[in-house]
Amino acid sequence: MITEVYIKIFAKLSPMNLNNLFMFYPINPEVIYLDWGMKNRLSRIIKKDGRTVMLAVDHGYFMGPTTGLENLGETVKPLLPYADVLMLTRGALRNYIPPDVEIPICLRVSGGTSILNETNLLHEGTIVSIEDAIRLNVSAVAFSILVGQPFERDTILGMTEYIDEANRYGIPVLAVTAVGRGLGKDAKYLSLASRMAAELGASIVKTYYCEDFEKVVETCPVPIVIAGGKKIPEEEALKMAYNAIQSGAIGVDMGRNIFQSSNPVAMIKAVNSIVHKNYTPKEAYELFKEESKKVE
Repeated sequence: MITEVYIKIFAKLSPMNLNNLFMFYPINPEVIYLDWGMKNRLSRIIKKDGRTVMLAVDHGYFMGPTTGLENLGETVKPLLPYADVLMLTRGALRNYIPPDVEIPICLRVSGGTSILNETNLLHEGTIVSIEDAIRLNVSAVAFSILVGQPFERDTILGMTEYIDEANRYGIPVLAVTAVGRGLGKDAKYLSLASRMAAELGASIVKTYYCEDFEKVVETCPVPIVIAGGKKIPEEEALKMAYNAIQSGAIGVDMGRNIFQSSNPVAMIKAVNSIVHKNYTPKEAYELFKEESKKVE
């Protein structure tokens, strides 16, 4: 028999993910064991409907004062009621977010290069100890890997080492996957990076949406959330979120397409409506326009 915990944490998330998980554990699915702390943290990130809206505001770790986040606290505060998880750096958490906030935290723990370092951009290593992550009472940690670059080995080994540390204390790792320049947002390469991250122990994978995205989901045995990427028109961003959910993603980890929107609150409400209320892109965009009128 499959354990009740297994069913609650994984089975309802996505039939595609569940079926693929059985491919790896065809004889005895009960070999998957999650301690109480890991289960509790995952249940805070992934809501009862099996989906999540993650608000990513960690851009400052390599981009500095990103447009829209000059005063991160002021930007984030009105958005929190409509987000399920807040993803940010430890400095931003300590300096901008009040400690009585109830939203689960996904802490950025990899970094080491700036946006000015074009040659080695995303050649990242550990920038936060597991002890500090524990002190901050985080629900998850985020570590980036870059597949298809000469330094891919460094980022992959760095992530796996952090997974060992995080798992020791029941903290799930969100693998933020990217591929080298020239490979593009192609299902072939994004599925490669996502599958590698899952096989190396990541609990959740963050990757880009692409054509044939269902192939990325089908070949990844853990839940997937999509990155928002660079700012695009609101209607396009909502269509992207919808298509990702329809293809099997459990949610979004969106930043610039929310906080750089003409109306960030209206935009996160619209994104939330797609993820949790099954709105169509048209319905969500109408919601965005209606909410935007309220502050005119």
